[in-house]
Amino acid sequence: MMKSIKPLLYKDGFWAFLMLLPNLIGFLMFLLLPVLATFVISFSSWNLTDSFAFNGIDNYKELFQDPVFIQVMGNTLYFTAASVPIGIAVSLLLAVFLNQKLRFIRFYRAAFFIPVISSMVAVSVIWQWIYNPEYGLLNYALSWFGIDGPAWLTDPNWAMPTVIITSIWKSLGFNMLIFLAGLQSISDSYYEAADIEGAKWYAKFRHITLPLLSPTTFFVTVMSVINSFQVFDTVYLMTQGGPARSTSVLVYYIFQNAFQYFRMGYASAMAYVLFFIVLIITFIQFWRQKKWSIY
Repeated sequence: MMKSIKPLLYKDGFWAFLMLLPNLIGFLMFLLLPVLATFVISFSSWNLTDSFAFNGIDNYKELFQDPVFIQVMGNTLYFTAASVPIGIAVSLLLAVFLNQKLRFIRFYRAAFFIPVISSMVAVSVIWQWIYNPEYGLLNYALSWFGIDGPAWLTDPNWAMPTVIITSIWKSLGFNMLIFLAGLQSISDSYYEAADIEGAKWYAKFRHITLPLLSPTTFFVTVMSVINSFQVFDTVYLMTQGGPARSTSVLVYYIFQNAFQYFRMGYASAMAYVLFFIVLIITFIQFWRQKKWSIY
């Protein structure tokens, strides 16, 4: 037996498989199997207590007749449509600013990245204090200009914008870091040639920076869209979907059905609808990026 095993010890493939085995086991146990189990559960009426029973595609039929599902889907699209372009634009401008030769530049970069590694619980507590209608910092600042600020987190008209602002602020540093890496990979020779031609800063930004940064922009856009459809912690900690479900998004509604209403089958069906929506949007982005991304 030792003679049959000994040749394997001299093969790189054997050692590569052995080193990857812990990750493969973790992938199978904690990702692939739960994904497959969720697919099976989505065709059932299982509620964690009764016996498992299949109900066909009834859960998927109910989804598109559920007014709450339609509302939270609209809220999710609203969140994505607002947070993604604004977040990308602000992080790009911030990266351009932090790509300059400034004093204390490392401090500035670290300061803008701190929210990314901060606990969402701590971030939510801080922003809830800022948004507080009675003693919050934001309404206090608005009072200097004679403006009576609204009840940000309890007003249906303002609750979602406040969640969007908090989410953008939390992820700003990550996108900024990616853009900063992309900016530093652009050769200075392009800008030197533009200087010789007498190009202004906005012309260089439009005709050099943006085109050569397009692969980075594509990556940031794809990741931002995927993350925006999966937003949960900000909503759960700051508004719990309220008021009047104005901030209830798809993942939060999945959480409610699974762990509050114990409708595991219905929640699993929503999870797969979310998966296919994100998959289709990602495919569209990869298809469209060939038309505007420069490599």
